[in-house]
Amino acid sequence: MASHIVGYPRMGPKRELKFALESFWDGKSSAEDLQKVSSDLRASIWKQMADAGIKYIPSNTFSHYDQVLDATATLGAVPPRYGWTGGEIGFDTYFSMARGNATVPAMEMTKWFDTNYHFIVPELGPDVNFTYASHKAVDEYKEAKALGVDTVPVLVGPVTYLLLSKPAKGVEKSFSLLSLLPKVLAVYKEVIADLKAAGASWIQFDEPTLVLDLESHKLQAFTDAYAELAPALSGLNVLVETYFADIPAEAYKTLTSLNGVTAYGFDLVRGTNTLDLIKGGFPSGKYLFAGVVDGRNIWANDLAASLTTLQGLEGIVGKDKLVVSTSSSLLHTAVDLVNETKLDDEIKSWLAFAAQKIVEVNALAKALSGHKDEAFFSGNAAALASRKSSPRVTNEAVQKAAAALKGSDHRRATNVSARLDSQQKKLNLPILPTTTIGSFPQTVELRRVRREFKANKISEEEYVKSIKEEIRKVVELQEELDIDVLVHGEPERNDMVEYFGEQLSGFAFTVNGWVQSYGSRCVKPPIIYGDVSRPKPMTVFWSSLAQSFTKRPMKGMLTGPVTILNWSFVRNDQPRSETTYQIALSIKDEVEDLEKAGITVIQIDEAALREGLPLRKSEQAHYLDWAVHAFRITNVGVQDTTQVHSFGSSQITELEIFFVHPHFHICCNNQLFVLTDPHSHVLLELQRHHPLHHRHGRRCYHH
Repeated sequence: MASHIVGYPRMGPKRELKFALESFWDGKSSAEDLQKVSSDLRASIWKQMADAGIKYIPSNTFSHYDQVLDATATLGAVPPRYGWTGGEIGFDTYFSMARGNATVPAMEMTKWFDTNYHFIVPELGPDVNFTYASHKAVDEYKEAKALGVDTVPVLVGPVTYLLLSKPAKGVEKSFSLLSLLPKVLAVYKEVIADLKAAGASWIQFDEPTLVLDLESHKLQAFTDAYAELAPALSGLNVLVETYFADIPAEAYKTLTSLNGVTAYGFDLVRGTNTLDLIKGGFPSGKYLFAGVVDGRNIWANDLAASLTTLQGLEGIVGKDKLVVSTSSSLLHTAVDLVNETKLDDEIKSWLAFAAQKIVEVNALAKALSGHKDEAFFSGNAAALASRKSSPRVTNEAVQKAAAALKGSDHRRATNVSARLDSQQKKLNLPILPTTTIGSFPQTVELRRVRREFKANKISEEEYVKSIKEEIRKVVELQEELDIDVLVHGEPERNDMVEYFGEQLSGFAFTVNGWVQSYGSRCVKPPIIYGDVSRPKPMTVFWSSLAQSFTKRPMKGMLTGPVTILNWSFVRNDQPRSETTYQIALSIKDEVEDLEKAGITVIQIDEAALREGLPLRKSEQAHYLDWAVHAFRITNVGVQDTTQVHSFGSSQITELEIFFVHPHFHICCNNQLFVLTDPHSHVLLELQRHHPLHHRHGRRCYHH
């Protein structure tokens, strides 16, 4: 039986690491306490995989913050501002890089490919003195071995590390980061030597940048890097792992020609075209780690279909060279379905979290070796059939409404200039109006009130009274500050997606389905299991209440359909665009009800638009086409006098200009973006002089 897991969640089934980290950061517990929680979690993960029968168990996928930051520590690539003077990098330096401290800001954080996970971006330049400064990979290998588990140490690949880095402050943006490859490889050789000395027989390099559209010189860097490492890797089995998309043909050719590499890992869930490349030619005598179990979503695997795929691959690569694997690290899924005590049994039967995916991987490996668990496969087939036929999944009226959207333009009928004139007559705003993005701080008291109302410890009347008072305070504060367009502060909301999902049909929610976003920050994505509709208004009551407290315009605050989609676990039985259109129709109903209630400014946030952007350029235009279409659906029916705002994503592109209202300007996560307005120079002055608010190295501007 040959089975493998690319990586595993770190937080623990009940977020044990999160609470240990935050206790340590707050000075309430010691470094020893944190290390004890960490080692217990690692031991339980390794034992869980070993007990399930996994052959190739990863180590060094655990992290106290981020695996790329771990690589930076291993390489000793600490920016000078942190005052590190050498030696083994400890928690003080490590967490200062991750979170900043009283005197210096954190390193930049950005999205890990197209996931909702964030990594710490290395800051490099020609003067970086790379040195072997963290022995974490070797220490954790030895730790597992002492427990009787022989693992596969996992390292961020050297080329991916450099391609994900940025020039340090003061270094020319044109500086070639790949020019640092020889220096980086010198440290990798030391790590490899230590792992060999510790007894490792396999090593895994994660090189996910191979799925991107890379120029020839970047592909050449892979060839050069592994040729340089080949002597050091002699005697080891070497797996190069890719994930998140199809691998381009040229990259496939480069990968399968690398010196010293004995195995290749591919995402065969998102990378279905990769199968054709494998069928077209696979190196003789090499291992194929076939990622057929989805590492990005929480649906039970179609075991029969996966087995058929694996049997086809077996004929190409040979029975003894095929390894069943996950499509990516399970870091991006919830941890264990066992902890979902409130999820109903029918929906629960359709799901597989990380712990269940381990079992699926091993069940497929056993079946491939002639030891098929017929009962397990039969139960899986029954669950899939139940999901397919359940009336909870399919709503014919919703499907017809979404289908009717195809081919329609859904642009507002009147041009922008005419709408602006109508809106100005209605709203009578100054030339440079002011507003805020929307949400005010969620205080401990607010969270307590919501929690007690949900637990039926206070009445609805008491709950409404508390939220009403909070809204009144927020309105008074904004009037005192002379804000032109007000917001109600969203005190009734737990999360910008969960709040709406709880009121839409087709959504389910977990109790412990937490997924790491960055550091100790975890999110609990809703599960979209069926056709989406809006049974009743979701925000009209609170927006109308807030408007009654002021004569100034009150914004209705909604989350856009693409953001709801991208921050959820999405059903995999229909195209994502179809699900988005269904959500868009629900938001459209809400927009029109807000307008009927007298709300004349409505914000529809699409903060996660770029998170769904495909990694391959050839697929991006199609995504942006249906994503923009979905946004337009939400507000196509409003009157000319109703003004629509959006809070968009960072890294804005021309294709996203539709988010920026020509009369109102919005802030994004990392920078103020100002387009299309003759008064933009005024806002640029605001950007220059307004105080910056730093959190985890990210800047937010409010104006």
